[in-house]
Amino acid sequence: MNPVLDMTIDELFDQFDKLRVLIIGDVMLDSYVWGRVERISPEAPVPVVTVQRRELRLGGAGNVLLNVQALGAEAIICSVIGTDEPGDKLVAELGERSLNCDGLIRSNDRMTTIKERIIAGSQQVVRVDTETDKYITATEREQLVAKAKELIPTCHVLIFEDYDKGVLSKEAIAEITDFANEQGVPTVVDPKKRNFLSYQNTTLFKPNLKELREGLKLDFDVDKPAEFNEAVDHLKQQLNLKGALITLSERGVFIDFNGEKHKLPAHVRTIADVSGAGDTVVSIAACCIALKQSPRVIAGLSNLGGGLVCESVGVVPIDKSQLKQEARENL
Repeated sequence: MNPVLDMTIDELFDQFDKLRVLIIGDVMLDSYVWGRVERISPEAPVPVVTVQRRELRLGGAGNVLLNVQALGAEAIICSVIGTDEPGDKLVAELGERSLNCDGLIRSNDRMTTIKERIIAGSQQVVRVDTETDKYITATEREQLVAKAKELIPTCHVLIFEDYDKGVLSKEAIAEITDFANEQGVPTVVDPKKRNFLSYQNTTLFKPNLKELREGLKLDFDVDKPAEFNEAVDHLKQQLNLKGALITLSERGVFIDFNGEKHKLPAHVRTIADVSGAGDTVVSIAACCIALKQSPRVIAGLSNLGGGLVCESVGVVPIDKSQLKQEARENL
């Protein structure tokens, strides 16, 4: 496919449907238990939650899969999970949503990450995380890299979705990135702290403001353009990046890519929940990169999408029709 550089909004959104997007990283399961509290336990000074409803959702890289799918593209997961019961449930959730699991590896020695939230009324009482953040074994890493190399030539863009749970390591990142660059497949990164400086030679790097400060160990005033631009320049030079997209929360987004720099303000919205906004941003940005869109379009559409999902309670994928309507009005 040879995407047209200059498209109408309708043409751009139609082209999303033709993309194959590979997501490599930490996929996990989110479990929600809703109930009510009417008494305190006689065993300890803690509330007794009477369960009314349970729900399982895809978490971590799974939310990026759902956002990419919501845009109309085919989303393919490449990850390592356990052969345990949560792993079975995770596979079932992926299957129910018709998500491509060709890159999914199951390990007898790996624990599947599951985050369980107990909610009484609208108040979260406790969260229980069953997980490991140990790196996958050398053998599992070889399997992951081999799967990635098998899938990359068939895809239009690759997203590294890193949650510091051990699927992605410096060695895997380097080998996969080098291969993607050889194949001419762009790489888009949603980083976390542990591997922050390992994403050398990638196409677009998308940290938020906190991650940028912590990753570079730099303190700067985002409202002073000279200081902020210097930090982004430092990031690009240190990682030899083609571009950086920095999400600035209520300040909007900043992009430095293909010789252009744009800082776009956030749109005025009623914010209900910021959870998952970064997943939406990286999904939209990656699809726009795959379609060779301009830096302003990449940043503008990602900014719109990230804001839109903040109007909903909980982690929800983007609504494509709503995003298209806002794009018509604002881009």
